[in-house]
Amino acid sequence: MKFTQLILIPVFLFFVSGISYGRHAAIVIDADNGSILHELEANQRWFPASLTKVMTLYMTFDALKEGQLSLQDALTASSHAARQPNSKLGLRQGEKLTVRDAILAVITRSANDAAVVLGEELGGTEENFGAMMTAKAHSLGMSSTRFMNATGLPNDLQVTTSRDLAVLAWRIQLDFPVYYQFFSAQSFDYKGTTLRSINAFVKNYPGAEGMKTGFTCGSGYNLMASAHQNGHRLIGVVLGGKTSKERYQLMTQIMDASFAKSFSTEPSRDIYSIETSSITPPPYQLDCGSHRATSNLLAQGDGVRKHINHARHSKRVQHHIKRVSKAKNTKRASRVSKNKSATKTRKVSKTKITAKTKSASKSRKTIKAKTAPKTKSVSTTRKTNS
Repeated sequence: MKFTQLILIPVFLFFVSGISYGRHAAIVIDADNGSILHELEANQRWFPASLTKVMTLYMTFDALKEGQLSLQDALTASSHAARQPNSKLGLRQGEKLTVRDAILAVITRSANDAAVVLGEELGGTEENFGAMMTAKAHSLGMSSTRFMNATGLPNDLQVTTSRDLAVLAWRIQLDFPVYYQFFSAQSFDYKGTTLRSINAFVKNYPGAEGMKTGFTCGSGYNLMASAHQNGHRLIGVVLGGKTSKERYQLMTQIMDASFAKSFSTEPSRDIYSIETSSITPPPYQLDCGSHRATSNLLAQGDGVRKHINHARHSKRVQHHIKRVSKAKNTKRASRVSKNKSATKTRKVSKTKITAKTKSASKSRKTIKAKTAPKTKSVSTTRKTNS
């Protein structure tokens, strides 16, 4: 009996630990050839949170490579950048920082204000930069991704997948090997203060090279990571951890398991072979924020979860469209009202001017009529005197 219990307890703990993680999305690929070593709902749409900033950095590295920027260029923080919420450097409007410091602030501290400064420098406005990011993502093969801002701050229309983010991490390594080294930074000095990285994976995992953490209530705790062991480099993405600790545990497990596998130079399945036509809306992962998760219903299974999320997402999008439409109609009505008022004012003014002109003309005629006899009389008198 005791022997049986000793066997069953580890098995039970194994299944409990697996279930306790709940729903999440994940992928690990071999950076040498893009082969998939681990995959779980890799094509499920998810909110990227601050992993969005990796795309902001890709755009920045591309500008550096093309000579549009240099690492020592001084950038100026706008009022919009200065108003960004935490996490941030605390930039004030008009304050300057170099491109290099902005990059390191984004990587080590996930600084929203620094990310916006980079986005506005490259795109003019953050909105325009979001469109540029999306276009670049699609050109890289990230077909299920849409970016709306430079930071990853909550936006219902900003979505991605773990597969797409793995593609992004892979392309950064391939396209910018020099700038990729920034991701290994564990701290940087800013204004005489040493700011340490908030990425525990970089500090604790053997062979870790980077890359980025992310969190919002909608996304849960996200992590993009890369590591090098025994001549192999792996890229991993975990989306939807319930806690910060959980995302690091999940990444450690899938990385360890993937490094333990035998590697093939001719992968049977690479990252570009994953189907990318999924339109399932992202789950809202945690019970916090402006859209609290319906945790009791989500526990009933994937079918209910997808239905709830789809309804929530559709409702939010429809509300957003109605709000924008209402705002446009209000502005349009205001413009029409102003135009009518201006037209009416012009007509009234024109009428007044016309009336005044007629009155003035009549007055001139009256004066002329009164003046004429007097002039004649004076003339006659003069003639008589002569």
